Amino acid sequence: MMVFHPLVLAMTLTPAAAHSALEGRWRNPSGTVIIVIATCDADVCGLVQWASDKALDDARKGGTDPLVGTQLLRRITPKSEGRWTAQLFVPDINKTSNVELRQLELNQLKVIGCAVGRLLCRSQIWVRVESE
Repeated sequence: MMVFHPLVLAMTLTPAAAHSALEGRWRNPSGTVIIVIATCDADVCGLVQWASDKALDDARKGGTDPLVGTQLLRRITPKSEGRWTAQLFVPDINKTSNVELRQLELNQLKVIGCAVGRLLCRSQIWVRVESE
C-alpha cells in the first residue's frame, strides 16, 4: 500500500532548498521508507513521504501513527563539505538520537548513529530516489 502525504508532496515542489546537496528524496536500505529532505520553515528537515505496510506497522507498534508526514530528521546542521549533523527520530522504538550525515556520492548518503559516546555505532546508506 503506497501512502503519500499531501503536505510532503507539496514540499518537494518548493525550490527554497535547492541550494542544499541533501535536498531530495531518499530511500532507506530496506526500501521501506522514502524521506524528503527539504526546507521546513527556516531549517532543513526530513519528512516521511512514503512507507511500506511493514514500516507503517512497525511504527504503529512503536507508538508513531501516522508514519507518513512524520519528521524523521531535524536540526540538520552543516559540519564540513559533504557532512552534516542532525537528530534522527526512529519511530519503531520512539527514540531520537544524534546522527552524522555524510554524502558519499551525489546519490548516496551515509547515516551514522552512535550510542555510548562513539563506541557503539551503526550506519545505513540511503540512496537518492528520482521524483515520480
